[in-house]
Amino acid sequence: MSSKRKAPASPSSASAPPRKTRRVSSRNISLKPETKKNDSVVPLSTTPSAAPNDLQHSDDSQDGLILREFYPPELSNGRALEYINGERRRPIETLNAALIETSKARSKILLGRSVVHWFRGDLRLEDNTALQLASAKARANKDGENAALIAMYILSPQDLEAHLTSPAKVDFILRTLKTLQRDLDKLNIPLHVEVVECREDLPGRVLELASEWDANHVYANTEYEVDELRRDANVIRMGIKKGIDFSVHHDLCIVNPGELATKSTGKQFSIYTPWFRAWIEYAHTHSECLLLAPSPTANPPGVRGSYPTLFNAPIPTAPSTRSLFPGEAKKLADLYPAGEHMAQERLQKFLKERITKYSDDRNTLSGRGTSMLSVHFANGTLSARQAVAAARDLNSTRKLNTGNGGIMTMSKPFKPAYANIKWPQTPKTEAFFNAWCTGRTGTPIVDAAMRELLATSHMHNRARMIVASFLCKDLLVDWRKGERFFMEHLIDGDFASNNGGWGWSSGTGVDPQPWFRIFNPLRQSEKFDPEGAYIRQWVKELRGVEGKAIHAPYERLEKKEFKKLRYPEPCVKHEVARKLCMDMYKAALGR
Repeated sequence: MSSKRKAPASPSSASAPPRKTRRVSSRNISLKPETKKNDSVVPLSTTPSAAPNDLQHSDDSQDGLILREFYPPELSNGRALEYINGERRRPIETLNAALIETSKARSKILLGRSVVHWFRGDLRLEDNTALQLASAKARANKDGENAALIAMYILSPQDLEAHLTSPAKVDFILRTLKTLQRDLDKLNIPLHVEVVECREDLPGRVLELASEWDANHVYANTEYEVDELRRDANVIRMGIKKGIDFSVHHDLCIVNPGELATKSTGKQFSIYTPWFRAWIEYAHTHSECLLLAPSPTANPPGVRGSYPTLFNAPIPTAPSTRSLFPGEAKKLADLYPAGEHMAQERLQKFLKERITKYSDDRNTLSGRGTSMLSVHFANGTLSARQAVAAARDLNSTRKLNTGNGGIMTMSKPFKPAYANIKWPQTPKTEAFFNAWCTGRTGTPIVDAAMRELLATSHMHNRARMIVASFLCKDLLVDWRKGERFFMEHLIDGDFASNNGGWGWSSGTGVDPQPWFRIFNPLRQSEKFDPEGAYIRQWVKELRGVEGKAIHAPYERLEKKEFKKLRYPEPCVKHEVARKLCMDMYKAALGR
């Protein structure tokens, strides 16, 4: 039964060979001893203790960049370097340590009446590592009756706030849960969905539910965000005290985190091309990483009698702070049908109709050369393995980097030195940011992209790069404000992709030559929307503008003609803004 708990005071083409499935091994998390400085595992709602020089005490909270209710001030450069240099234990290493130190005790825990799979960002039955392991565990009793497999999903309004989850994404998750519940019901597997208001209560509630259901084993796929890694380490240790084995398993990535490192330093890559070559080499020599996990086995019919209140319970509605207007909900449901079946349908449509032209069309803003699968990747209704394996099976070769070219082709910057950038904080920059948010900058390609986002909760990838570069390097607005705005509005908002994209565009992330790459919005517009179709689609004031004037109406039309459009003048002149940006970055980097 759904309840609300208050806080205290791909399938391949017909001609392709059948794809193998993998019997998932539980040896998914790397278990290596750690000798680094330890970050103590703390409740999520509290501020970690830190030495005076560990944190930067700035006034950035006035800009709303850091949610003080959930997070401490920004890390100092010194502490960030300790993580980068491997001197301080990273959150994923904290999780690994919890697994190592409890492995012996967990191995002695016997099978209970049920086994639980905790759904998080993996809302699918097919190719779900932890779900398959939980299913296999439930069938592991050779001496008597098998255990029941029970699925659960916990909705935490505080987590949604802390992670800036957009109302569109929350709506997609809830619609997906309804589909998931129906699919599980066909297998006699119940899905329990519950709201836990306070995020720090979530670990205890998961274990409490497991105890209620007489489950001694709880499975989940690893979530790689900092809070979630530390939370899971907490649950592992708390579980041992209650006689419950909580285990987490790699599933999100095709190549597990930590497997790839540079040959020169043994550290993580910071440049895309060598990383991609290493990734391809690994995938070719470890073919098992593209094998798909089988779907779970059905429970016996008697499970319905044993757990009658867990079946067919209503899915909760969105929290008030993350709810949509009725008209918005209907529009998004039409644009982005939810569930793994719709993900597979969209994948197959892309493979059949557009993939061979992808390398030519992927940057074209008008029309759809892209797959529009990002919403499914971000919510776990489609795995990366499913997509890559399906594309590989359609390819003219089993290699991932040859054959059909269309087929295979925390508020802290990644580079700590870029934390020294002094972003202007003036009424003018605040006005610029508001103009950017509403698609009223006077730069047509930027305004078209921002209006697409506001209208559809989605934006073309090339457009994301254009508007991100424009915000940081033309308007000189702190990239973190744009990062937050995207997360609050995108239906496919994903922390890693969003943070990585903003780091690349702002020049503070992984890149060989970042800070002096400044997109010229006019050139981007003329190159990727040459006829102005994308601009006319989203900027109604400019629909009557003919020819090349569509890309720069203020500069290319007569003043009287421009005034009639009721379209804003450009916020900035690109060449002037470019020089200011270069000077600002040089000053921060001491160049």
